[in-house]
Amino acid sequence: MTNEIYPCLWFDMNAKEAAEFYGSVFSNSKITVNTPMVVMFELNGKKIMGLNGGPMFKMNPSISMFVHCTSADECTRIWNGLSGGATVLMQLDKYPWSEQYGWLQDKFGFTWQIMKGETDNMLPSLLFTGSQLGKAQEAMDFYTAVFENSAVSKKNYYPDDTPFGGKISYAEFDLNQYPLVAMDGPGEHKFTFSEGVSFVVNCGSQKEIDHYWNKFTADGGEESMCGWCKDKFGVFWQIVPANIGQLIGNPNNGQRAMQALLKMKKLDIAALENA
Repeated sequence: MTNEIYPCLWFDMNAKEAAEFYGSVFSNSKITVNTPMVVMFELNGKKIMGLNGGPMFKMNPSISMFVHCTSADECTRIWNGLSGGATVLMQLDKYPWSEQYGWLQDKFGFTWQIMKGETDNMLPSLLFTGSQLGKAQEAMDFYTAVFENSAVSKKNYYPDDTPFGGKISYAEFDLNQYPLVAMDGPGEHKFTFSEGVSFVVNCGSQKEIDHYWNKFTADGGEESMCGWCKDKFGVFWQIVPANIGQLIGNPNNGQRAMQALLKMKKLDIAALENA
């Protein structure tokens, strides 16, 4: 299975405005799909979905975008570009782990971590807080077992002489060659994973949909509606056919397919095709 994975950001009806704003900050960026419900866009060549979902759910810092830059000037440029109307969580400055790092929540509610490093890269970061604190390693083991072509490539731990010794301070892993970050987040955090940021998994067959759905909803995970589910760590996933846009956009039966989809939990490709 070579499933495409990408994040979905829940906006309060301003996804296009946000996509244009991000595109003004990051190079190699463009809007690829613009509909009343969904805006697909790319930043640094990385695919992101913007969902015009309304005020029901809010993004929070539990899932952010980690941006690595090879120069201090680039860190500063990106930081300044995102800073308008933002809430600063950690000022761009020198820290023990990096000569330049900053963490902010932009004016649309999405969170960015900017850090000077050895490579230029952009990858989603999962922060395990509260009841999930200390589960970053378990989560990476779980996710890399669910997805083929997956592995943990880097792990750093909090020092043993601290209360959080042995927990993950920073780790990188790939799911089907899609790179992500995982971190345990000690301290008092008034947020955890939510529908505000989810991950889409495009599936080529009903067998693949069944595989991911069953894995994510087992052992404390939960089913939601319209192909959404929550895994045992609280992270939300959208398990959908790769051709979902064609199915609901079909001029002959697309509206019926959409009505059928709205009544489903796990998506049934045959039922959508035959609606």
